[in-house]
Amino acid sequence: MRDASTSCTIGKAFWVLFVLLYLVAPAQAQTLEKIRERGFLTCAASNSLPGFSQQDEDGVWTGFDVDICRAIAAATLGDANQVEFILLPGESRFASLQTGAVDVVARSASWTLSRDSRFGARYVATSYFDGQSFLVRQELGRVSAFQLTDLSVCVADRDDDLADMRAFFFNNQAVYEERIYEDRQDLSVAYQAGLCDAISAPASFLQAVRRALPDPGMHRIMPELISKAPYGPTVRNGDDQWANIVRWTLFALVAAEESGVTSTNLDSMLSSRTPAIRRLLGQEQDFGKALGLDKEWMLNVIRSVGNYREIFERHFGAQTGAAMVRGPNALWSRGGLLYAPPVR
Repeated sequence: MRDASTSCTIGKAFWVLFVLLYLVAPAQAQTLEKIRERGFLTCAASNSLPGFSQQDEDGVWTGFDVDICRAIAAATLGDANQVEFILLPGESRFASLQTGAVDVVARSASWTLSRDSRFGARYVATSYFDGQSFLVRQELGRVSAFQLTDLSVCVADRDDDLADMRAFFFNNQAVYEERIYEDRQDLSVAYQAGLCDAISAPASFLQAVRRALPDPGMHRIMPELISKAPYGPTVRNGDDQWANIVRWTLFALVAAEESGVTSTNLDSMLSSRTPAIRRLLGQEQDFGKALGLDKEWMLNVIRSVGNYREIFERHFGAQTGAAMVRGPNALWSRGGLLYAPPVR
């Protein structure tokens, strides 16, 4: 039987815990308010993946992931240029989210259960479906990963890269030679020096390697992915409003492509009588209020950066000299995995 002092101690502990939760929870749910007070969004950036995120000599940031951040700025501040990109080392950069140094990370490490549950960060949606593949020279005449045999492959000494490659070749009973290097950055050097016939690494990394080659068109990335590596924006735990804003900004980009709404036909689409388009552009009902945003926030996003397809073509299209097929990053209606819940 508990004595009175024990009950009193437990009671005090309960109320202290209650007060702490009461004070901390609201403080965590202020990201949107802090961004508006500050006047700009802070977005973690990496300067190592051409096409996804890179900074030029004048300090200007461009890339697929950069445009995701610009879209979020357009949604919350009405101006896609109100973003401060902060260059951070490492893959995950979750500590910077936890401390509030950044509001969002457009690309961190790939989405896994442990990363989504252990480090105080929250993945909100997938912006790019990635996975391990192979880069080979066109002269080899291979158009599928299942044709890869009797060749040498450069691969990084990482558990995931090495294990996935070995499992793929074992399952297909292919004959090959491994060229193992300590770091992924060594793979391009070895490949260009002719030390291997192919590179096995995440397709997004292979695309960056291909773009940097003297003649990108003479090299091919195999269409098959031999592993799963979904990437997407991450935010700090504890602010559901902010997570919803980032998630639905990405969904708005996909929904716009589904509806055929682009940055170039936006003004004519404002007079559309199609309910789905009118809801998307804020001309029917107010879907911004629940998120703390303007009624036409999705219209601002599309006007600023275009729809998902426009962003993809801008950074991976034919004009880049290293066009990339969309594959799983195509719409669900075109054989891909991109799917946005309806705006209603």
